[in-house]
Amino acid sequence: MADIDQTIFKAYDIRGTYPDQFNEKTAYKVGRALVAYLRPEIVVVGRDMRLSSPALWEGLTKGIAEGGADVMDIGLVSTDCLYFAVGKYGYDAGVMITASHNPPEYNGFKMCKKEAVPLSGELGINQIKEFVLKNDFPPPQKLGKVEKLDVDNAYVQHLLSFVNPKKIKPFKMVIDAGNGMAGKIIPQLFPHLPCKVIPMFFELDGSFPHHLASPIEPENIAPLRKRVLEEKADLGAAFDGDADRMFLVDENANTLGGDMVTALVAKNLLRKEKETTILYNLICSKAVPQVIERGGGRAIRTRVGHALIKPLMKKHNAIFGGEHSGHFYFKNNWFADSGLIALLVCLELVSEENQPLSALVNSIDPYFRSGEINSRVENIPQKLHLIEKYYSGGEIDHLDGLTVDFGDWWFNLRPSNTEPLLRLNIEANTKEILKQKKEELLRLIRG
Repeated sequence: MADIDQTIFKAYDIRGTYPDQFNEKTAYKVGRALVAYLRPEIVVVGRDMRLSSPALWEGLTKGIAEGGADVMDIGLVSTDCLYFAVGKYGYDAGVMITASHNPPEYNGFKMCKKEAVPLSGELGINQIKEFVLKNDFPPPQKLGKVEKLDVDNAYVQHLLSFVNPKKIKPFKMVIDAGNGMAGKIIPQLFPHLPCKVIPMFFELDGSFPHHLASPIEPENIAPLRKRVLEEKADLGAAFDGDADRMFLVDENANTLGGDMVTALVAKNLLRKEKETTILYNLICSKAVPQVIERGGGRAIRTRVGHALIKPLMKKHNAIFGGEHSGHFYFKNNWFADSGLIALLVCLELVSEENQPLSALVNSIDPYFRSGEINSRVENIPQKLHLIEKYYSGGEIDHLDGLTVDFGDWWFNLRPSNTEPLLRLNIEANTKEILKQKKEELLRLIRG
């Protein structure tokens, strides 16, 4: 149909700009399509603080109810709270109205079925798209009803179940909620802990007046780093808009990559449950599998992306999985991701180790990394072939893009799913090797 922008149907969610790409009419059709596809009795719906979320909620819930399913409205929540509600209470499906870390004009739906299993492009989103485009929905046997459910307290207790709150020391910590959903949940969670929280941007505001709620971008985490030093805090944490991703800053205002948080969480979990499996994506530092194996665990390397990691965790019965992008998945959280659980597990570890966060990271991380560097490339297959040929002397694999390992340094080069970009990550044993190889690779990629 001409009035539906098909580009909103992504690999992991439905997302676009409001109201031109994505509006109440589209939301209504997605609601009808979700019910036609999954045939649920009850759909849990949560939303973030974006300015367009109430309007999209109206359209979506009307579509679900007219499709014949009941709506359980859990109100303003983080995405991981939506997964919790679906998993904990055994509901058939869930929809979170959010555009995560995107700018304010965006909004979208993250969807899951029973047991908080995510819908992805191949498994659910493409089928929903077909129903929407055909605009041909079966008539409902009955009109669904909308009920409200408050899950906040139950969710806080669930989060606390991952640690022993008595073990956590009275840290002074700065938390940047980025005007996102962490601003609601942190004040409910931290009264149960002895920490002193210095809040930054806790007011729920979908216009993001201070900075975008995307802490993976250095400019968005700069205010937090500055405040950690000013307050002489023990550490800092930042969350994205829907509060499912979390980034740590140590007492010296150094930002930890998602891979270092993965290593810290793994280290703590392996103390409690040895000889278990932990997954990490292939962009993560070599320090991650080394920490897992030293802790008596089994490390499994995966491709990037939650729709790939969650099924693999189930297959291997993995206790935990982590990504460089700040997504952390827990078996006892229906294999869903939660930045809040990762933060609590890290606080418990730092408490038990009785040393500053920076010292703890230094003890597990001897490497130097480039971070992700994006380059616009016209002919991606040709460029990947050229680079593979140039570095044919290394150990090569194609699990996700091109990875080449020379022992004292390695790199991964993979195409973006959405743009004509190549994403480069390099890790080396020394700063000198990193600098030299980064210049060499960028010359080849951009030349």
